[in-house]
Amino acid sequence: MRQKATEHCYVAAATPEDAPAADAVAHTWNLPRASASTPPGLRLWAAAHALQLGDSRPGKPGSIRVDFLEEGFLRRLQQAGAAREPLARAVGARRGKRPRVVDATAGLGQDAAVLAAAGCPVVLVERSPVIAALLADGIRRAADDPRTAAMTQRLALVHDDALDYLRRLAPDERPDVVCLDPMYPVRRGGARSGRSMQHLQALLGHDPDPSALLQAARAAATGRVVVKRQRRAPALRGPAPDFTCGGSSTRFDVYLCSG
Repeated sequence: MRQKATEHCYVAAATPEDAPAADAVAHTWNLPRASASTPPGLRLWAAAHALQLGDSRPGKPGSIRVDFLEEGFLRRLQQAGAAREPLARAVGARRGKRPRVVDATAGLGQDAAVLAAAGCPVVLVERSPVIAALLADGIRRAADDPRTAAMTQRLALVHDDALDYLRRLAPDERPDVVCLDPMYPVRRGGARSGRSMQHLQALLGHDPDPSALLQAARAAATGRVVVKRQRRAPALRGPAPDFTCGGSSTRFDVYLCSG
């Protein structure tokens, strides 16, 4: 996600014993450490086993984390491939071809993990230090599990602004594909995805005009740009996509590049 932060997020220890872990996270990602006088709000809860993003205010949704080992998603990773995944088809993955991908709006990393499980090397670009910390933690835990260790070898996390990153790429660093996932509006009534979106929007806000990012992505990619959209949402402002790969609730608009 490349939206600008709208709320401060403080690092807090999940238990008193986790204070050293919280101190380390705050130092590594240059984030403020919660104290007794910190007002309630967004928290990056640090524990020895995992990081979680939550909100200490009453009535807020439960915490979320990057978890590639969750049973349902792990099953999806183990079955990932162009035949099953519209995203893999959209980036042009097929037998004998696994394009190099930059996921310029990495978010919680699920799309990047699906592509990596399908064999594509993926650079995840994440501007928010909070989300980058969650991603690094999720990749670390997945790397320690034999079921996902090989997949994590194809993931590289970059903490940077996506526009700046894409514009700085040298000619020999240009990826085959750039993936974009502009933030959807929060929809009421969702379960896990609803919690994720509520926390992410509180932290990051909206990016009202992603057209500049689309333009930079088209200039950086040698093959194509893939934009994830809700199934009935309009295409991003600018040139029409060359074609679309559909899913049950989302679609992938594909813009071919001249190289």
